[in-house]
Amino acid sequence: MVVGIEPEHSDKDDERYTATESPEYQAFREAYEASPLRDVPFETMSGVPVEPVYGDGPYPGQYPYTRGVYSSMYRSRLWTMRMFAGFGTAEDTNARFHDILRNGGGGLSTAFDMPTLMGRDSDSPWSVGEVGRAGVAVDSLADMEDLYAGIDLGSVSTSMTINGPAAIVFAMYIAVAEKNGVPRDKLAGTIQNDIFKEYQAQKEYIYPPRPSVRIITDMVRFAAAEMPKWHPISISGYHIREAGSTAAQELAFTLANGFAYVEAAMAAGVDVDVFAPRLSFFFNSHIDFFEEIGKFRAARRIWARWMKERYGAKNERSMLCRFHTQTAGVSLTAQQPEINIARVAIQALAGALGGTQSLHTDSYDEALALPTEKAARIALRTQQIVAHESGAANVADPLGGAPYVEWMTDEMERQAEAVFAHLDQIGDGSILEGVYAGIENGYFVGDIAESAYRFEREVNAGRRIIVGVNDFTDGDDGEQDLLRIGSDVEDYQLKRLENVKSQRDGDAVASALAAVTAAASDSSVNMMEPILDAVRAYATLEEVVAAMETVFGTYVEKAIV
Repeated sequence: MVVGIEPEHSDKDDERYTATESPEYQAFREAYEASPLRDVPFETMSGVPVEPVYGDGPYPGQYPYTRGVYSSMYRSRLWTMRMFAGFGTAEDTNARFHDILRNGGGGLSTAFDMPTLMGRDSDSPWSVGEVGRAGVAVDSLADMEDLYAGIDLGSVSTSMTINGPAAIVFAMYIAVAEKNGVPRDKLAGTIQNDIFKEYQAQKEYIYPPRPSVRIITDMVRFAAAEMPKWHPISISGYHIREAGSTAAQELAFTLANGFAYVEAAMAAGVDVDVFAPRLSFFFNSHIDFFEEIGKFRAARRIWARWMKERYGAKNERSMLCRFHTQTAGVSLTAQQPEINIARVAIQALAGALGGTQSLHTDSYDEALALPTEKAARIALRTQQIVAHESGAANVADPLGGAPYVEWMTDEMERQAEAVFAHLDQIGDGSILEGVYAGIENGYFVGDIAESAYRFEREVNAGRRIIVGVNDFTDGDDGEQDLLRIGSDVEDYQLKRLENVKSQRDGDAVASALAAVTAAASDSSVNMMEPILDAVRAYATLEEVVAAMETVFGTYVEKAIV
């Protein structure tokens, strides 16, 4: 039987629109009717009215949230179209941000260059040749001021993809908002701040795992007390998948990392229902359409059950696995790059049908360079077509109940639970300690490397077809218009940094940095306020990193043979 809200223009005697009287459905209907679009008729292109949900319960918005975290899903609010941008100088990226907002983007997502991600200033010997190339260069508060110039931080949601020095960049963002009269409690957005996956996959770490988790815990406590609209961690499977993991490994390692952060915060004395509602996730949407949808559905179910049963969460929002999705950069090909538009469209549709809360679509030229303005606009338009033309947003979890999708959801969950059991065992009953152990003994790195090697062998042997790479190769591989970052960006940034250092109060900087080191030495002190004082004084990113390094040290990965 079809279940759903009875449209005003339907035939009440038509059994197709007769709602079930189950308590589960009645609860769903009550929640759905609270949505602002409850009276808006939704229909197919041909004018056939469609219900908000089909099939049996639990329904969207009901525990364990397999079918969606909210009862009305995209009928009341579409996913946020959060386009990733960052290149060159802060002024360059600011111009791209304004272009995204003009073209209908609903949020900003900031990519930083490699020196910034590694906690290095542009004038560091380690930064030569990398300034502004893979993202925007941010050395001090002055750069952050230019990065968000002319953007109302009280009305836009911002995501920042940075991990090792995340606390410092977070402090810079707060300081910019303060200068513009926007209070902390009005700031909405996410900072990635997921250090575990750095040791497991991406390798952009600075300090050893345990002091890194201490900083993250301080950020969680700070955000819980001061910034109710901010997500202090976006627990990321994206980079795990980009490194070569399977879908099930991405799911399992990501959620295990989430459980580890929960245990760390609880050990620091923070009630689970105080901080867990502000946790969010970041998943990859790869090219195997149904596998990805099953992964997303399983993630919601697993997180809800573990938060309720293992960690004792009582607040419904603590059990919601809300996530951002990005299409798979690793799936993009340098050969025949225009066909990446088709790949991205399929992956975007999987994210929408899987129930994502925000989405970034990759640009077709990203296998060759940072995206051009034209390519970025096509990527955004791809999302808009999925949202407004495909009909995918009209019904929550439209593939729910399909035998293959339900089986895939169960299979993703089964494989993930096997990983959790292993981590629980090697952590002596603690997922947090299991994650620490898995980093130290090479478990995560080894499993990801093995999966990546298997996939590459299949491609090389022709067992797996990559269109335009190992088959169907007779396409147009002519010259592409690419975004090129010249050496003038580095020259400009070095002069700017020199100017900032010459104009600031050196004594104030030294005093603020000493306070950061003192706070790092005292685990009872929250690191955020001293870091905020340092960035307000225009201490640079690398200077603040160094102030903590003197206490925490740096991490050196053990070779796994």
